[in-house]
Amino acid sequence: MSRAQISALVCGVGGFGALVAATTSNEWKVTTRASSVITATWVYQGLWMNCAGNALGSFHCRPHFTIFKVEGYIQACRGLMIAAVSLGFFGSIFALFGMKCTKVGGSDKAKAKIACLAGIVFILSGLCSMTGCSLYANKITTEFFDPLFMEQKMGYTYNGPTSVMSSRTKYQGGEGDFKTAGPSKQFDKNAYV
Repeated sequence: MSRAQISALVCGVGGFGALVAATTSNEWKVTTRASSVITATWVYQGLWMNCAGNALGSFHCRPHFTIFKVEGYIQACRGLMIAAVSLGFFGSIFALFGMKCTKVGGSDKAKAKIACLAGIVFILSGLCSMTGCSLYANKITTEFFDPLFMEQKMGYTYNGPTSVMSSRTKYQGGEGDFKTAGPSKQFDKNAYV
């Protein structure tokens, strides 16, 4: 029985570590890394800062200094991920105290209750993290497939120079170019990785 408890504790602590790594990661939304000679710049966006990098290995990050200028879905994801990290931390402690091989926690009956509480806290932590990640992914996909939302699409590279020029068309009189009235239909599904 202690092998199952030790493996469950290792899995729980490993999941907690992965949750912390995901929360602090800056790669929640990444532009495509399509092979393009002209555009070799990528943008990484996370819950805490936005970063830009180029093919030469130079990265520049700008943290979100204020909470009031951050969009609502990012604030909700931050709150859910912080709640998940907090619950995972307390779940790890409860799981450690609820193991039979530890001397802390009291009798076997009390340890069983603490271990059950640890399982419930781990489940709540997983639900918070799943909700936060699903909310962020839903916002990305709805913005990407919305034909009227052009703010983000114009800044991202898709398939090299043809996709950048797909949103612009030449004026028939030969006098420069102008933006088309309708959004481009040539954005592919690989915009975010």
